[in-house]
Amino acid sequence: MRHDTHEVTGSNPVSPSLVSGGDLARGRRVGVGLVGCGAISGIYLKNLYRFSNLRLVAVADLDGERGRGRAEEAGVLAAAAGVAPAVALSVDELLGHPEIELVLNLTIPKAHVAVARAAVEAGKHTYSEKPLAIEAAEAEGLLELARERGLRVGCAPDTFLGAGIQTARKLIDEGVIGEPVAATAFMLCPGHESWHPDPEFYYEVGGGPMFDMGPYYLTALVALLGPVSRVAGFARATHGTRTITSEKKRGKVIAVETPTHFATSLEFASGALGTVVMSFDCFAGNLPRIEIYGTGGTLSAPDPNTFGGKGEVRVKVGRGEWEVVPLSHPYREEWRGLGVAEMGAAIRSGRAHRASGELAAHVVDIMSGAIRTAALGQAVSVPDRGLARPEAMPVDAVEGVWG
Repeated sequence: MRHDTHEVTGSNPVSPSLVSGGDLARGRRVGVGLVGCGAISGIYLKNLYRFSNLRLVAVADLDGERGRGRAEEAGVLAAAAGVAPAVALSVDELLGHPEIELVLNLTIPKAHVAVARAAVEAGKHTYSEKPLAIEAAEAEGLLELARERGLRVGCAPDTFLGAGIQTARKLIDEGVIGEPVAATAFMLCPGHESWHPDPEFYYEVGGGPMFDMGPYYLTALVALLGPVSRVAGFARATHGTRTITSEKKRGKVIAVETPTHFATSLEFASGALGTVVMSFDCFAGNLPRIEIYGTGGTLSAPDPNTFGGKGEVRVKVGRGEWEVVPLSHPYREEWRGLGVAEMGAAIRSGRAHRASGELAAHVVDIMSGAIRTAALGQAVSVPDRGLARPEAMPVDAVEGVWG
């Protein structure tokens, strides 16, 4: 089953378990180098071996021991998949490796742009963990550099490519709830210091709930409703310090440098209005993750930090009762890294990739606007990038298989 009708013909899907590190791996698979071997790299590492069109060549981390540990894990996964193992390199060695075409940038947020720029300057495509940047000007500078070099920039989150948001997109596009007029998005939690081994960056500039979790919700909203034109709202930091209670750094007190509760309003270019609440200051909440309100009904979408949520979308048409709609698309489980594989397929075929740098830069514009509007006390405009909604995913895609 082909994954995208725009891809070139003559490429048959091949299971990664049947391919060695030979001609197909070097000729068709996209060579990937992973930079940043922290907590999030584990799931990426696992999933990179599940995609038919990717080949992990090397990993790198400033902590050499951590990099070597990830390389050992990669060796086990490679052996199980029947492909060549990845090696542990320094960052400079990885950027100079001739078989690496795409650098997967999993460093902390404030290092995202520096690593991505270094990758582009080395002639590599780059895909970053979210957010693309912590400043809008940095994001635009990165995109401009990539355009000059004829290279691509991609960025997480890729959860919007999963079954949950894609099913919601299909229902909206089919007119099930009429014309969308408004949306709500809520993410409420007490913060990450109780479980994350290195939570400091969540409370630095470029962290907080808006830059940490906001990308999942805002990317989903843009995928469903299109770009945002204005932002207004308020923000606060409830606690001046946080105390780490997870192991390794238990008892360490960290300063809070960024707002930790946002009440933000969005105006979409379509005219729809949005209400977004992002918080690290609430112990619990019972609000829907995302709801879209249309002229003919309401749609309740799954958690955008997952690919499939609870395996359903709920709609209420007119004054009727809530109806459970089964997910219509594949990628329902934890497929983090899907955006990398989709980007790799787009590189090979020449079409646009969905989890694009332009989309991620627009989300940075929105998040930066949420910071600015809170400081200024007035609505701020979001730059018009001429952005269109990413193309919907095909309903007949085969999980893990890219031509």
